[in-house]
Amino acid sequence: MTEPSDEEARIMPDVRKDQDVVAVILEDHRAMEELFRRMRNVEADRAKALEEFSALLIAHGEAEEAEVYGALKRFKGVDDDEVEHGAEEHADGNKALLALLEVDDVGSEKWDERLEDLVEAVSHHVDEEERTILNGARENVPDTRRAELGAAFLAEREKQLASGCGSVQHVRAVVHG
Repeated sequence: MTEPSDEEARIMPDVRKDQDVVAVILEDHRAMEELFRRMRNVEADRAKALEEFSALLIAHGEAEEAEVYGALKRFKGVDDDEVEHGAEEHADGNKALLALLEVDDVGSEKWDERLEDLVEAVSHHVDEEERTILNGARENVPDTRRAELGAAFLAEREKQLASGCGSVQHVRAVVHG
């Protein structure tokens, strides 16, 4: 594994390759919440925070869907319907992200409104995912398997980040298929 660039180091939480997938996902969630705080702060570099958030959200969601959700559905005690619902909520969050990315003026009322739509969509998903999917995984998936899933999640997330997944063009492609 290569060392992350300065940009990746800022948006990627400090995780070890052998870390439990539940812990890795939770760290990403906390990083997203911090980026929300920066995007809401009129004194912060809101455009830069959005750029970091966009990359993290897309990489995180793509990695969950590619490496984690399908694997978790194989375990008793992990709610399959919630896993499917989680993927639907990724799509909702991605649409809200695209709507925000398409606003030019980070100081405008329209930007603030779309930011709150994004915060609402992502926060709702994070809350549900933590209460249902991740608790189910923590309780029903063996530690070794969670570590394997963590490594797979991190590898896919890193691949997504390296591809420039947070660009408005890429987000548009994700949203519109």
